Amino acid sequence: MIELCFDLFWTFFKIGLFTIGGGQAMIPMIMTNVVDKGWLDQTALIDFIAISESTPGPFAVNIATYTGLETVAAQFGDAAGIFGAFCATLGVVLPSVIIIILVAKLLSNFMKRKAVGEVFTGVRSTVTGLLLSVFVSLVLTMLFGITDIRNTGAVSVDWIGIILFAFIFPISFIKIKGKKMKPILLVILSAALGVLCYGLCDHFGAHFV
Repeated sequence: MIELCFDLFWTFFKIGLFTIGGGQAMIPMIMTNVVDKGWLDQTALIDFIAISESTPGPFAVNIATYTGLETVAAQFGDAAGIFGAFCATLGVVLPSVIIIILVAKLLSNFMKRKAVGEVFTGVRSTVTGLLLSVFVSLVLTMLFGITDIRNTGAVSVDWIGIILFAFIFPISFIKIKGKKMKPILLVILSAALGVLCYGLCDHFGAHFV
């Protein structure tokens, strides 16, 4: 158990250390590490992303806690799972704590230098690319069933998901009296339409996939 918990800690420590741009930017590294290690499968990870983004709390902490709990509990029981959740969560937050302390204590005098500004300009571009890759990856996986871009032979089109996406995505950009719709309202609307549409299809035995 100790070996598994240390592996969880070290894996999420690296994810927290080398990811810049917040929880969403972590998704590519989480997919590479967590899924490849067999701690979560692709479907469970995507479902958890949806749940985590719809509930309070940082995504990185939520996914680390859940992965640690489920992975260790599956092998050593629920009590051990709590320790696994602690190790994974500690791993993902510790790099940020260390970096913030270093910045506050040692690097504050360097923040106004031109070279530092140029570094952050490059970092912002990189984060934008990471977030775009997450968006494309989720669209391909959830709407077309493509988990590996090198193997697109078995495409499973989710027509309901495509229709809902095409309906809800533009709404997020619409402004009413100069203000965009609040994210919580979009989450509630998405959840309600998902339950309604998929529930009706299951009830009437329709198959759109």
